Amino acid sequence: MAHVLIIGAGGVGSVVAHKCGQVLREGGFDRVTLASRTLARCEAVAASVRTRLAAELDTAQVDADNVTELCALLRELKPDVLCNVALPYQDLHIMEACLACGVHYVDTANYEPPDTARFEYKWQWAYEERFREAGLTALLGSGFDPGVTNVYAAWALRHELDEVHVLDIIDANAGDHGQPFATNFNPEINIREVTARGRYWERGEWVETDPLSWSMTFDFPEGIGPKKCFLMYHEELESLVLHLKGLRRARFWMTFSESYLNHLKVLGNVGMTRIDPVKYRGQDIVPIQFLASLLPDPASLGPLTRGKTCIGDVLRGTRNGKEKTVYVYNVCDHEACYAEVGSQAISYTTGVPAMIGTKLVAEGVWRKPGVWNMEQFDPDPFMNALTVYGLPWHCVDVTGKIV
Repeated sequence: MAHVLIIGAGGVGSVVAHKCGQVLREGGFDRVTLASRTLARCEAVAASVRTRLAAELDTAQVDADNVTELCALLRELKPDVLCNVALPYQDLHIMEACLACGVHYVDTANYEPPDTARFEYKWQWAYEERFREAGLTALLGSGFDPGVTNVYAAWALRHELDEVHVLDIIDANAGDHGQPFATNFNPEINIREVTARGRYWERGEWVETDPLSWSMTFDFPEGIGPKKCFLMYHEELESLVLHLKGLRRARFWMTFSESYLNHLKVLGNVGMTRIDPVKYRGQDIVPIQFLASLLPDPASLGPLTRGKTCIGDVLRGTRNGKEKTVYVYNVCDHEACYAEVGSQAISYTTGVPAMIGTKLVAEGVWRKPGVWNMEQFDPDPFMNALTVYGLPWHCVDVTGKIV
């Protein structure tokens, strides 16, 4: 058994806390502590876990930007594994604290420098030698995308295909929260991601596109139906192109409503999505941060959201010398997620894999010194746990269909 420390008490952090509370109740964890900058948010989540699961979580206050403060908390609590669901800007601070205090590390999103929208692993991969020499595991990107999408690819390569030639990761949120404009996770991170240039891998090199300039229509399963998807860059592509045998092309697609895109265009035209400081009445403000403060808290969307999400991998390759294409996917219902843990499906589909990755590291199943991406471990324990903890998946043969 292990002591798990969760850093971050937003929408995803709440799901991780509830799911860790489930494992705690089952006897899989010895202790779970939830910490964030705002202690009241931690206490509210802990109260929900107590009511829903009859499990007791500890709480603590910590500034994840302050390595000294983080280290003081880690030395006091002595956790075995830290699950980081704070902001991506804080990844390196938390990794430094884990190294200083001998704690295994798990996160859901790559580090981002605050002053530029860059989605890449180079800053965290640079910690490989230090984690290896310390005998500690750092598991990167244990969310859904990245995370589950990486594991889907590794599982398909083990069980369905001898080689993967083409990978398309396709993410649809077919839900509706009824708000004129809102984001389903941290507004600042969401808008930085969507407004960045598109990027995909083909024939050994990266190809860039203008933001949201490429689109296609994909027919999603389980009643969701045809949806327009836009090509974007997502960080899991960076590691998957290194680890998938035979890969020739890799792309990432996501759906957006017309209302979302129209609002985003107008906000961009007037400068509200800028990430650089501007002067306002003698003070420096960052427009996107000010905008984020005006938008609905993603955690507040849970009771409002109806519909489903569908996230999966379409993988085309060969099996026994013959061409084969498979689609591995999950469909998640917003209302069912809210009924279970009080959060909508976007937070749920990120928080459940974060708990599973943390659990596998805590148990030693996915524990190996160094810095690792999800597809570098045995996919089977993770795939089994997805079904157990609320994200059942399907694999169907779609040979002959072209994405």
